Amino acid sequence: MDAPDELLERATPSALLTLDGVIHRLNAAMATALGRPWEQCVGHAFSDLLPDNQRLAAQNLLTHGATTKRLAMRVLEFPGTGTASVVCLVEARPVRDPAGGEFVWVHSLDAKHDLGGLLIPFQLAARSAGLGLCMCSPHEHQVEWMGGAPALAALFPQASVPLSTVVRQAHPDDRKGLRRLVRSNAAQSPWIRSRFLTEHDGWRVLASQTRRVTLGYGGPERVFGVIRDDTQLEARRAEMLAAVSAERQRTEEIAAFSSALFTAATEQELQQVVLTRLAAAFGGTGALFALVDDGRLRVSSDAQIPTWQADALHGLSLDDDRPLPNAIRTGRPQFIPGQEELARRWPHEDSLPLRRPGPDLAMSITPLSPVGDQPLGAWAVTYDNERPPPPEQRAFMTTLAELAGQALRRIRLQQAHVELSTALQQSMLPTLPERLPGLKIAARYQPSRRGLDIGGDWYDAFLLPDGAVALEIGDAQGHDVDAAAFMGQVRSSLRAITAQEPEPGTVLTRTNDLLVTMDAPRFASCTMLRIDPRDGQVIGASAGHVPLLLARDDGGHDIHTLCGGPVLGVVPETDYPEETFTLEENTALVLVTDGVVEGPGLPLEAGLERAGTLAGQALHDRLDVEATADRILDAAVAVDHLDDVAVLVIRRAEEAADRVTTG
Repeated sequence: MDAPDELLERATPSALLTLDGVIHRLNAAMATALGRPWEQCVGHAFSDLLPDNQRLAAQNLLTHGATTKRLAMRVLEFPGTGTASVVCLVEARPVRDPAGGEFVWVHSLDAKHDLGGLLIPFQLAARSAGLGLCMCSPHEHQVEWMGGAPALAALFPQASVPLSTVVRQAHPDDRKGLRRLVRSNAAQSPWIRSRFLTEHDGWRVLASQTRRVTLGYGGPERVFGVIRDDTQLEARRAEMLAAVSAERQRTEEIAAFSSALFTAATEQELQQVVLTRLAAAFGGTGALFALVDDGRLRVSSDAQIPTWQADALHGLSLDDDRPLPNAIRTGRPQFIPGQEELARRWPHEDSLPLRRPGPDLAMSITPLSPVGDQPLGAWAVTYDNERPPPPEQRAFMTTLAELAGQALRRIRLQQAHVELSTALQQSMLPTLPERLPGLKIAARYQPSRRGLDIGGDWYDAFLLPDGAVALEIGDAQGHDVDAAAFMGQVRSSLRAITAQEPEPGTVLTRTNDLLVTMDAPRFASCTMLRIDPRDGQVIGASAGHVPLLLARDDGGHDIHTLCGGPVLGVVPETDYPEETFTLEENTALVLVTDGVVEGPGLPLEAGLERAGTLAGQALHDRLDVEATADRILDAAVAVDHLDDVAVLVIRRAEEAADRVTTG
């Protein structure tokens, strides 16, 4: 037997291992095959330096080689140092060092005359895993079928085919990825899916992965392709995705339906939500919506239910013994699978949208209020088959209908609140004098766009004993009954104090002292003016209110910030200075609250410019004060402000009387 030193002098990979598999010595070729410097190999277990899937085979080989004198061979895959792993036929046998010690000698055998033998483990593994195996040379354009799963053999009717033929079998959209896969320089590629056209089975979905392998130490490099048939898996996946997508869409529709019910602010909006979303959300062909008004049904339907059929139900008494009134009156859902069942349960019924030529329709009727509650109405869904909706869908439809009933109650309660609030608000706004000598005045007020709260904006105008006119505009904090009450309190205080102390600055000072002394829980901004119509002299002061506007008939305008102080009711012992200016005959004075000129989409400065431009243009267009006020109020819509708004427009009468036109 050769000495250990002579065994390591071979050109092929060779190593001496201890009996427990640890590397004692190795040659450069073995270090190269293991893919690391020799000093990182010595002292390490031989099997630990191999790929994970090779370790058990290596351990079995070493055990066999250490315990028997018979030949022990195994094909092993080494990591290699390049982009390709190295497959070698490895022999293991026991050797004795003359200096003492027993070892296992492992070395690569020359397999260049039978490279196919190195492929047998790959073929067996592929067949066991139900995979196909093919091989090609990086420098040649020929693909060889190596076997594996018999079901995949139809892809390669011939043992060897040109690579171009394989590529042509792929779907045009997948060919680029397939070429990139074959030409990859990576030791192992990711799995990619491609569609292949077969002669008998049509399109198949195949997943492929390539590996670069060197056959024998110093041998030729080959690219192996592992193929998996994912056709059925892809079909199941497509079905599952379609089902998931349909369910997600249905869930999104129902979620949108629920959200829309919560946000509906009027009965008309609620009706629109139901008729546009109901049938789609529950897989129906049509939808009908009935509400109870004074004991009779008010019925509407979508475009899938003929108008005459909805009209036949409109106006029915709630006491009528027919399916729709019965479901509303009792609070119990109804499902009618077809015309035969309809005739059996309601022999005289001919108005339900089931009576029509052609196939029967099924219908579910769901009341908006449960058993025992006040009847509100119901919705109905028609279906193009006689199968009832699944129980879970019917349960959810019932829940959603009750949500619609709650929305209806909320809307009607809000409507009553709105009507009460509007009436109260209007009753608290002053009636301007029919005639203020020397002045033309127009006032506008618009409640909050939310329509649910009483606002705190106000205006006022009244004649003073000396012939001057007092004007005020303001905004009390809050949007509720308390805000309205506080607003009335402030306005009354201003009037009462003005009767004794008509100067605007003094009126604001005294009003502020009064509110601070009362420890008022709110505050208010206010602009107060005293105008002498004879010469146009204006004395004004402001308590934290927005600037006023001076619009000219040449179309221009000025933004005028009055002297003043903080809002009323906050800072004690505050003096409000006054300033004096002249209202020319060709000029209009415009006073607004912040809702007109400020909002989420518009800063105050830009809002004032917008309102001033509109006012100037109104004067240039020879509009009277009423039309000018309307134009400015319309601009508040563009501000997107939810607050209530007030506008006062003042012109001297001499010039205004000659120029009044309608807008």
